[in-house]
Amino acid sequence: MDYAVARRRMVESQIIRRSITDQSVIDALLKTPRHLFVDEGLRPHAYSDASLPIGEKQTISQPYMVAAMTAALGLEGGERILEIGTGSGYQTAVLSHLVSRVYTIERIATLAGRARRVFDQLSLTNVNLKVGDGTVGWKDQAPFDGIIVTAGAPEIPTEFLDQLDVGAPLVVPVGPLDQQILLRLVRTEDGRFSREELMDCRFVPLIGETGWMDNGC
Repeated sequence: MDYAVARRRMVESQIIRRSITDQSVIDALLKTPRHLFVDEGLRPHAYSDASLPIGEKQTISQPYMVAAMTAALGLEGGERILEIGTGSGYQTAVLSHLVSRVYTIERIATLAGRARRVFDQLSLTNVNLKVGDGTVGWKDQAPFDGIIVTAGAPEIPTEFLDQLDVGAPLVVPVGPLDQQILLRLVRTEDGRFSREELMDCRFVPLIGETGWMDNGC
C-alpha cells in the first residue's frame, strides 16, 4: 500500500472537501503518517474516514475531527500547546508540526510508551509527554497558548481554564457519554471566557479523580 498516496487522498476527500481551509493544518496532516499510530493489522484502514481502536478501550480520532480541532486553535506558529489525552499520539504529532512545543498528558502508561516510540521514530523533538491525570493539567508549565482536550467530559475542569493565557483558546468536547458538543472557549483580558459551539461529537470519556472522565485521541 502506498501510504503517501492514501494520505493525500484522505486530505483531499475528508479534510479539504469538508471546508478545512487552513493550509498549515492541511500541510501538517500531509506530513503526519497516520498509519504509524495504529496497530499493523489496521494500517490498511489508517486513512479511512473513521476512528480506529488503539487498545485499552481507546481510539485514534477520525482524521476530520483531528483537523477540525487543530484548526479551531487558530495557530500562527510559535505557540506552547497543552494536549489532554495523548492516546495514539497522532493529534500530538500533527500539532508538533505547527507549534514550538506540545505538552501532552496520557493516563495510560502503555499508550504513552507506544506514542513516545513513534515520536522518537519521527524525530519529533518538541513534544513533552508525561503519564498522569490530565484533568489537573500541567500547572508548572502554564500558562499555555492553547489547550486541546481529546476526550469528553460532563463539564470543563477549572484547571484547564486557569492554565490558559489571555487570548488563548480551549478546544474541548463537553456533554454526556453518548453525545457531546465541541466547544471553543477563549480567555479574555477581563478574566472571562467567550464560548463558541463548533459541532456535535462523541469522544471516549476523560477519567479523572473527580468523575467519569478518560484520555485518548
